[in-house]
Amino acid sequence: MPAAPALKRGIRFRDLALFYVVSGMSVRWTAMAAAAGPSILIVWVAALTCFFIPLAASVMELSSRHPDEGGIYVWTREAFGGFSGFIAAWTYWMSNLPYFPGVLYFGAASALFAFGPHAQALAASPAYYVAFSIAWLAIITLLNIRGVDAGKWLNNISALGSLLPLAVLIVLAAATYARFGASTHITLDSLIPHFTLNNAIFWSSVFFAFGGVEAGSAMGDEIQNPRRVIPWAILVGGSILAVGYIAGTGALLIGLPSAAVGGPDGLVNGIRLMSARLGIEGMLAPVALFVALNAVGGAAAYLSSTSRLPFVAGIHHCLPTAFGRIHPRYRTPWVAIGVYGLAGMAVTLLGQAGTSVRGAYEVLVSMGIIAYFLPYLFLFGAMIRLQNTPAGPEVRRVPGGKPVAISLASVGLASTAMTIVLSTIPAADEPNKPLAVAKVVGGTVVLIGAGVAVFLVSLWKNRRIGTVV
Repeated sequence: MPAAPALKRGIRFRDLALFYVVSGMSVRWTAMAAAAGPSILIVWVAALTCFFIPLAASVMELSSRHPDEGGIYVWTREAFGGFSGFIAAWTYWMSNLPYFPGVLYFGAASALFAFGPHAQALAASPAYYVAFSIAWLAIITLLNIRGVDAGKWLNNISALGSLLPLAVLIVLAAATYARFGASTHITLDSLIPHFTLNNAIFWSSVFFAFGGVEAGSAMGDEIQNPRRVIPWAILVGGSILAVGYIAGTGALLIGLPSAAVGGPDGLVNGIRLMSARLGIEGMLAPVALFVALNAVGGAAAYLSSTSRLPFVAGIHHCLPTAFGRIHPRYRTPWVAIGVYGLAGMAVTLLGQAGTSVRGAYEVLVSMGIIAYFLPYLFLFGAMIRLQNTPAGPEVRRVPGGKPVAISLASVGLASTAMTIVLSTIPAADEPNKPLAVAKVVGGTVVLIGAGVAVFLVSLWKNRRIGTVV
């Protein structure tokens, strides 16, 4: 009998470091942050300290303890059992489905800046946004099915969509400062964050701009020497991420008033305004295309990594066993990738169809708000729980050992819990606040309930045939 095909270990250090850049750095965050004024720079530092460093440290150790395919699903399963592992994976992959059309719509809007004023007529065309999103989801899905080498090159190229626009932004801001001076007067008082409920809600969301470093570990069996490569890739990719966010936000504050960079197209608009002031408008078109590429890269990174969770769940019989199949030629989990890609396309269509369907899409987005944060509770909880499990000499521990590991994970856990609470609070301009809270909380309950139902059905079926889940 021929041996079952194995996954290909085709992801090297460079690929993984660039993956962390493209999965973690969404350039639109720099403009959204800059619109809040200079005090957001202190919030970035707080997010780096209270969320990213605990997350990076936890991922480094957990991926060394269990460098297997599945990442957060495997870590939670090892710490708390099969049910918790499945719910962590379920909330993680379901919360990413509304992310795909959201980030690709941003890319579609950015691409229009490259083609002049006439192209802006498409800015109000739903067909354009749907076609852009579905076309790229199809390309991403097919490339990842075709092989890890094809999928990783899209991620690598898309990293340029993060690095080049931010580099251009910093250079433009420096030139603008040298010629016109700073557009935003930054003082010690302006750097101090002023607490209000609305500010706290926004600050908590800024924390999760640093999320995504856990995604690469979902492809553990496709990484060459994951115990050695993952920590160094996180160090390099995470450093680029931290410098990029803080320096990019500072550059926008120096180059333009904070009121000029609001909205989802704030970064491209900011580059357009600074280029016009400096008389180099021709720079806008290529930068806009690279920003669109950054959005494509974000979708590609999360589709490629998150699709590995249902693959491993299929192997463990928590989902139909077809999800656990590996393509005999391409050595990729092709069923899991294909189903996840099709699900992303379905959610895109769901959001842009008729009014009643749009309402259904809004419910899905509401479900995804808390569901996006819940897996981090499992991750930090697993980090704390597994400190009681002996680690072999091959495991890379957090410097300082168990006390430091528990302290860092506890800080990350508290930051995550705070964000979940704040995410349930409606905005000040929300006309029906009780309904808004009910949609977010109720949607989350429905989403988790659906995951529980899927797990229980799988458990029942496997008990009938004597399979352990």
